[in-house]
Amino acid sequence: MSKLTVNGQKHTLEIDPDTPLLWALRDHLHLRGAKYGCGIGLCGSCTVHVDGRAARACMLTVADVGGRAVTTIEGLTPENEPVQQAWQELQVPQCGYCQPGMIMASVALLRDTPSPTGEDIEAAITNICRCGTYNRVRAAILAAARKGGTSSD
Repeated sequence: MSKLTVNGQKHTLEIDPDTPLLWALRDHLHLRGAKYGCGIGLCGSCTVHVDGRAARACMLTVADVGGRAVTTIEGLTPENEPVQQAWQELQVPQCGYCQPGMIMASVALLRDTPSPTGEDIEAAITNICRCGTYNRVRAAILAAARKGGTSSD
């Protein structure tokens, strides 16, 4: 039995504690916002928050996050709406596959750095977008910052 707290709800799952968090979220809790991309923590399509910090769910096991608060894109709070609104207003996604991870990374950035510079964005947002929407991602982060797009998971 493995215990997880995801999006404020406690769950007890009958899975091996070495199961990657990504698979626990997708296959057992049916939270499909975090996506499988590379499986080695590089692309960021699986980004979630663990205790308020952006983390790659493919690189963490269920045992790694036991007793810690996990937040997925499905669990973002109204305080994060400026990020999601900016994404819509600036039409950031093309295919959209990486966007939940990009949004989660952006929310974490704005929580820690409410008024980021371009350099802050480049350092914090290491997610990969195969469609190349990086300029729109940057513009959306800056727009969300102007609207106060922060949260305290």
